[in-house]
Amino acid sequence: MSATQAAITQYLPLAADTFDKNKVTPGILGFIVFAALALGVWGLMKSMSRHMGRVNFQEAPEPGAPAAAAAAPAGDGNRAP
Repeated sequence: MSATQAAITQYLPLAADTFDKNKVTPGILGFIVFAALALGVWGLMKSMSRHMGRVNFQEAPEPGAPAAAAAAPAGDGNRAP
């Protein structure tokens, strides 16, 4: 048995004895941190939605595309050939 394994087997039972699942709780601090994170994510999502609504993206024509294809009226792209 190596020294590391000996240390683990020696200290692991001590940690298990001191850990009480009935006493360990996140408490009010955990709730405040979680609420702050939730509000931050909500604000970021609202801001992203607003910014994405303002985007007016038009794809640039390919450099090698013929001029007739570039001058064609913009359609929905669902027409049959």
